Amino acid sequence: MKKFLNFASYAILLAFALSFTSCSDEEPLDLQLDDKQTLTASSATSKLIENTVSNDGSHDNIVDGSSCFDIRFPYTVMVNGLEITIDSEDDLEIIEELFDALDSDDDVLDIIFPITITMADYSEITINNIADLREIAAKCIEGGDDDDIECIDVIYPVTLFTFNPNLEQTGSVTVNSDKEMRRFFAGLNETDLISIEFPVMFEMFDGTKVSVNNNTELADAMERAKNACDEDDDNDHNDDDFTEERLDNLLVECPWIVKEIKRYDQNNTDQYADYALNFKEDGTVTARDREGNMLTGEWETKVSDYRVKLTLNFEFLEDFNLEWFVYEIDEDRIKLYIVGADGDKLILKRACEEPMVECTEAFIKETLLDDCVWAVSDGNNEFLDDFRMDFTSMNIHVRNPNETVVDEGNWEISGTVITFNNLSMEMANYIGDWEIIECSAVRFKMKRGEEYLVVEKDCE
Repeated sequence: MKKFLNFASYAILLAFALSFTSCSDEEPLDLQLDDKQTLTASSATSKLIENTVSNDGSHDNIVDGSSCFDIRFPYTVMVNGLEITIDSEDDLEIIEELFDALDSDDDVLDIIFPITITMADYSEITINNIADLREIAAKCIEGGDDDDIECIDVIYPVTLFTFNPNLEQTGSVTVNSDKEMRRFFAGLNETDLISIEFPVMFEMFDGTKVSVNNNTELADAMERAKNACDEDDDNDHNDDDFTEERLDNLLVECPWIVKEIKRYDQNNTDQYADYALNFKEDGTVTARDREGNMLTGEWETKVSDYRVKLTLNFEFLEDFNLEWFVYEIDEDRIKLYIVGADGDKLILKRACEEPMVECTEAFIKETLLDDCVWAVSDGNNEFLDDFRMDFTSMNIHVRNPNETVVDEGNWEISGTVITFNNLSMEMANYIGDWEIIECSAVRFKMKRGEEYLVVEKDCE
């Protein structure tokens, strides 16, 4: 939200203003110099103003890892072997997209030196190598504990007047940006007096406007803004792309497949790969393993320390039972991690194409009895001679691609067990009881001992 203009215009104005001195025969200014309208350059309120208009260097932390300075555009970086020229903040999103393209955390970013960095007071320093950059970055205070105030912004223009200790006006200037304001205060002596032309307008982090009419209200607005929002003073470039509401909506929209899980610094992906989690609006979550077994637990989200958290609780899935911090979400993936744990994380991938539903006798029967036919496979996408089955009227008709009936019989169901009867030709080996272990409106997966049978709806 910080705005930056050419400082040359301000320099001309300031030089003119500071060259102006009052004389005894001049008309007195109509300004009331009291505590509410006048402050010293070294006062606490002046310091609050300086902190509010400081250069915020957190927007490019994905590159420089520091919030107390930013790199002046343009500059060049190498990201995972790809050379990118960064001309604006929008180009930083390209880096994030390249990082997000890999599920692993083995991203590599190299800055092409020399670069010029802009400090909090808008002074600039040329950096020739990574060692010098890290040395300056090490002096920064991260995590929102630094002095700058980022949750409130001045709405410009603002006019200021300066006075000497004898209350004689020494100049006036209208500033139009944070940079001009910060440089104005940098040029003052400690004994200089300042008066601000009120009202002054602020914009809060949430877009609301605040109007102040004296120094007391000015200081109060900036004090209250110190901890009003997450200043994003960290190296987590993903935490700007989600809210609790967005996470809730995504979780219940579709099932989520476990793509990677690490606990206690151990990779448990093979154990839980392709587990499906189905989040429901009532706070319950169903986990389905690869064999179709279902476990029901609970889930909830909340915001703490400006972070979104997802809590999972299952009776028999201990590795999932934690308060996970959200690291990143997009339309197809959610990355979760554990604070204080070395590398522990959970990556979920959305699976909207196969929305899970509860396998009930009524649902199975109603779905199979519609007018569509069903393609048949063995569970490994090996289709059985392109056979199509229909289950209308509790009967079974099996047809080949020429629409010739190659087998027929009937079926019955009890709970989640479907029984095929009287098949005597191409499908004779499939007579018997099958436990339906996966249900959706377009797909059923069945199991009998070590055998699997999958039917997928083909309404065409």
